[in-house]
Amino acid sequence: MKAFEARHYLLSAEMQWDRVADQAAYPFCLPVLRGFHELRFHPKVTFLVGENGAGKSTLIEALAVAWGFNPEGGTRNFNFSTAPAHSDLHRYLKLVKSPRRVKDGFFLRAESYFNVASAIDQSDDDPAHRNLPPLKNSYGGKSLHAQSHGESFFALFDSRFGGDGLYILDEPEAALSPTRQMALLARMHELIGRNSQFIIATHSPILMAYPDAWIYQIASHGIERIAYEDTEHFQVTRHFLNSHRDMLKQLLEG
Repeated sequence: MKAFEARHYLLSAEMQWDRVADQAAYPFCLPVLRGFHELRFHPKVTFLVGENGAGKSTLIEALAVAWGFNPEGGTRNFNFSTAPAHSDLHRYLKLVKSPRRVKDGFFLRAESYFNVASAIDQSDDDPAHRNLPPLKNSYGGKSLHAQSHGESFFALFDSRFGGDGLYILDEPEAALSPTRQMALLARMHELIGRNSQFIIATHSPILMAYPDAWIYQIASHGIERIAYEDTEHFQVTRHFLNSHRDMLKQLLEG
């Protein structure tokens, strides 16, 4: 176990139910927390998958905030807030960390990435920072707002992520074509070779195919580890691609 744990930064998250006053209140009533006591993370990649509303984004946000990231995304140095709407779940999670020193990290939250891009531009425009290298240099050299949504996402993965880091990503496929999702897999593999750890909430059967990853599927009864081929995402996508005419007929004609 010691050799296994030494290869990553975040080992597990424990739910402190004894501190929760009302377990029927949000977010404690979400399916992701049913029977939740401890969640262990793979040294390389851990995926959280599940239907909309199951609570995977709420959980991944809480993990990121408990680690010290800004709730709307960015590094630990980002402290902007445009609409403080995150839950207080992070207050009830105990993170179990390895003694290994993390050098880099980022929380990508697809729905608020626009706010991260704006914060970068505002920092570069701040007169107090005129003698510092532009922050955008770490994101491909130009404003993320001057790129397409997909290009700006990939500029983050390709330029900002440097390795020796913990990267928590919420639906990184949101702006990426299937080809770009495969490119992200290759980039992840590069970074994992540089001692990085990923925790990702996703709907993408392409991303969750990463070899040896742990996949936790959130269902109505709670959260459980599952094989890639047993995920609903894989099975539904495979069935649609193999029998799309029959499925379309059923969906559109009833």
